[in-house]
Amino acid sequence: MPNIRLVALDLDGTLLDSSERISPANRAAIERARALGIHIVIITGRGADAPLAFGRDLGLTDPIICAHGALTKDCPSGRERRHIAIPREYATALIEFAQAHSLDTAVYTGEHFHRIAGARRYMDDMVGPLWVEVPDLIPLAEQDSTFIRFFGHDAVDAISTHFSGLPVHFKFETWGDFEELAITSEEATKERALAQLCGDLSIDRSEVMAIGDSRNDVPMLCWARIGVAMANALPEVIEAAPYVTAGNDEDGVARALERFVFEQGEGERRSA
Repeated sequence: MPNIRLVALDLDGTLLDSSERISPANRAAIERARALGIHIVIITGRGADAPLAFGRDLGLTDPIICAHGALTKDCPSGRERRHIAIPREYATALIEFAQAHSLDTAVYTGEHFHRIAGARRYMDDMVGPLWVEVPDLIPLAEQDSTFIRFFGHDAVDAISTHFSGLPVHFKFETWGDFEELAITSEEATKERALAQLCGDLSIDRSEVMAIGDSRNDVPMLCWARIGVAMANALPEVIEAAPYVTAGNDEDGVARALERFVFEQGEGERRSA
């Protein structure tokens, strides 16, 4: 059986601890893996800014997969490698409906999140140059929307109910009582983006390990030869993943690398 040549790491709840930091143990394990010639790929639902910043901080030179698989960027340059936008007719329908019903919405286009000025009910801590307030979301439908986010139960319920038959990809997330729905093109998933990148690098899926904690990581975890769920993942994610490691506050990534990459051991389902 081939050794692991590429490790795909989710960001939030996986590589990052609860304070959104990379622990010394995780950092050291990544440095060790890179010294062995192993590709380290960050793969996340975030927009491009933070993943690239973390990648540069770690000294990574492999591409970063972001926006739930809709956008792949070279690291450290930030050059766009692959982009899959929501088909404009679907983006237009979603944006027009959301604005007409005053749903808490953010449209990611041109690598900025756009939202209606003064209409926020959730995610008020999201400020800075990447968050742009606009008077009207409708003109954004004329641009390529990488993904659209809907915040809070009312918005998630309205969109998932009204557009249940729309041929796009629905990505549901929960943090305690808070709900979010991100919509991308039907072609944009973490699993597909990772498979495409592995093809670019001439790496077989039997040489891949993936680590994650969310529902949207499950197809990727099942696709890779070694798929590892974090202990802090939802029960359904832990149940679906072939392997489990420690939580993101207990150096779970480092422990998984130690067990499945540095030792190159396998066997029955077990914890790392």
